[in-house]
Amino acid sequence: MQDASIGGMVATNASGTTAVRYGSMRDQLLDLEVVLADGTVIHTGTRAKKSSSGYHLTGLFAGSEGTLGIITEITMRLHGIPEYTMMARCTFDTPELCAVAAQNILLGGIQVMRMELIDATSIAEVNRQNGYDFPDKHSLFLEFAGARAAIEEEVKLTAVLMNDLGCENWEVASDPTKQKEIWKARHELSFAYQHINGLDETGSDVCVPISRLPELVAYARQLIDESGLKGGIWGHVGDGNFHTLVLFDPKAKGQREKAEYTNEALAIRAIEVGGTCTGEHGVGLGKIKFQEAEHGAALEMMKNTKRMYDPQGILNPGKIFFM
Repeated sequence: MQDASIGGMVATNASGTTAVRYGSMRDQLLDLEVVLADGTVIHTGTRAKKSSSGYHLTGLFAGSEGTLGIITEITMRLHGIPEYTMMARCTFDTPELCAVAAQNILLGGIQVMRMELIDATSIAEVNRQNGYDFPDKHSLFLEFAGARAAIEEEVKLTAVLMNDLGCENWEVASDPTKQKEIWKARHELSFAYQHINGLDETGSDVCVPISRLPELVAYARQLIDESGLKGGIWGHVGDGNFHTLVLFDPKAKGQREKAEYTNEALAIRAIEVGGTCTGEHGVGLGKIKFQEAEHGAALEMMKNTKRMYDPQGILNPGKIFFM
């Protein structure tokens, strides 16, 4: 994740490209030191790998966006560095097929390290900005990591699954230099959109059940196309999380409203199918409007928790929900 800090990622329970294997930030935490609104300093866990003692306060503060306390120390789990890695890339005719491919890989029990989708519009923009010639098609990027013999077999099985779905441009690399080349479009994606002069951007980061991922990806592409604006889709589809970005001219009448509508419609649909309006970037101010629809009666319990920890409302006031 670009420009991310450990504290910021804990505050929003963020994640990144390896979440498909390791989970979100909350899954990496053993203990938090937190300063409460009245100055009390508490620890929410221990250094033990697990515990059945008391409430799971670590999970409560992770993702609370600074509204319950100020996190001053973080104790994290460590993961071993895999012996061997291989990377792959392939393309499909639709973003929906990319999502189906991601489903099939997971259903096949293949423990990928990373699994990223980038739609054709975004690939084309990366090419245009940098002079690359990656196939202008909806692309799935994969990284496999573990014991060499096991990884080589998993790559072979993945190739069979992808070919069964009619993939094109299947490419595999074990050499580090070649791996960087294969993944270059993913790594340089955000820079490509940021360097389009005169346009502002807005985006969304929904997360949905894997079973509903193909239809939501297709719906996101439909919303962007219907807006008449330029935009792309990409994301960590191995855990059902994907992003949209829509560009608009802030001086052109109605364009901002069209761009924001795509975000709202996508968030609402994600909630309707059993997902969430934000998979990793948090609620902040922009997604307060979706909290009641997503959480229902549980939202009042969250507000009561906020009142208990911060009765005067001094910790990051106005964020996540209105009191």
